[in-house]
Amino acid sequence: MKLFQQMLVAGASLSLFAPVASQASDVVNIEEMSSYARSQSKSSRFDSKTFTDEVSEDIAILKGRVDGLEVKQREFEAGGFSDTTVMDQKVVFDVGFMNFNETDASNEQTQFAYSYRMNLNTSFTGDDNMYIRILSGNHGEWMKDSNDGGYLTSVGKSNDLQVDKIWYSFPVGENNTVWVGPKIENYYMHGTAPSIYKPVTKQFTLGGNGNAYGASTDTGAGWAYKADNGFAISSNIGTKSKTTTSGTDTGLLTDSSKTSWATQIGYTQPQYAISAIVNQKFNGWADGYLHTASADDALVSGGNHTAYGLRGWWRPDSTGTAAPSISVGYDTTQYDGVTSGTDSSDMWFVGLQWQDIINADDKIGLAFAQPTMHDDETNSPLAYELYYSYKANDNVTVTPTVFGGTDRDGGTEDVFGALLQTTFKF
Repeated sequence: MKLFQQMLVAGASLSLFAPVASQASDVVNIEEMSSYARSQSKSSRFDSKTFTDEVSEDIAILKGRVDGLEVKQREFEAGGFSDTTVMDQKVVFDVGFMNFNETDASNEQTQFAYSYRMNLNTSFTGDDNMYIRILSGNHGEWMKDSNDGGYLTSVGKSNDLQVDKIWYSFPVGENNTVWVGPKIENYYMHGTAPSIYKPVTKQFTLGGNGNAYGASTDTGAGWAYKADNGFAISSNIGTKSKTTTSGTDTGLLTDSSKTSWATQIGYTQPQYAISAIVNQKFNGWADGYLHTASADDALVSGGNHTAYGLRGWWRPDSTGTAAPSISVGYDTTQYDGVTSGTDSSDMWFVGLQWQDIINADDKIGLAFAQPTMHDDETNSPLAYELYYSYKANDNVTVTPTVFGGTDRDGGTEDVFGALLQTTFKF
């Protein structure tokens, strides 16, 4: 601020000397000036000291005001985001119903729920990233029921704002990335995207959200290597270190901790990708949304199992054609310590998606799958969803959807649901 103060002093000085300079060409009467000075001898004198004192006082006042502005500026900057922080927000309105079989006591009434999400990404070096997701919502009943496929991807967990995810990632060398965080899911740390199908119900995420790929937010760490030619390999661990059993925390990677260790290998090109994964799950880890009730019981019983998954996707050169993008998946699982007939299960998935068919940026999605089921189950269930997503404007998207399938509780009756989803991005 020194330069600013000097400019103030210079301006004040020029304003004082300017009247004197403007009269320099006039005739100066020394005698009249002496007479005037004697007549004013009793009044206050204007000398260099007076000038210095007045200017100093003005500068002190201005300096105090400038200092006050600096303090307020620092307070504003401390309460704002850093230059390397990026924030985006989303609000989703979900209105819909789900019709169950006659013996199911679940709530079938029309529900209206919301979710709010704030994503924060911050870099400290330019190459790393701290990710935080703030989540709120009031979904309930069938909108959070994974047994019959009604669990929505937009689900918010409670009306309170919560830190739903938080982790830190950083590069190691040119092609390696490392993740670590107290709230992270396995699939964020994979080197190859298993699917490009964008679902409305969570069971159709990740090329079929069965046993090989799941979605459970817990303590985790992982590593991925991505070569320049599209090859990738990754390995990561998720553990429920804060899950309580018998009233106590299980701890991090203990013998009783529910743990998932996934290793994936894949190859990606602009138009297609293929990948394979092995996911070992211990102590009853269960994180799938596409399964039958009996298969889910085997997972949560406390045993161990190993799931193998194959994934692939392809998309056409351009959108707006009759050819859709295609995502496919298949899982097979082996369970430890269970009776014959229930010691293995499988799942398959197909997702089709058309873009820019009717209007620009619109999407038509169709997915169907066989939920994870044991080999000895006689009734083969089916799950499906069909939606049309269109953009009302740059920030608002409306997506009517129908979904359902056959009963996963061992019965033969169908399940049907309908949903109108409106997404606001800002």
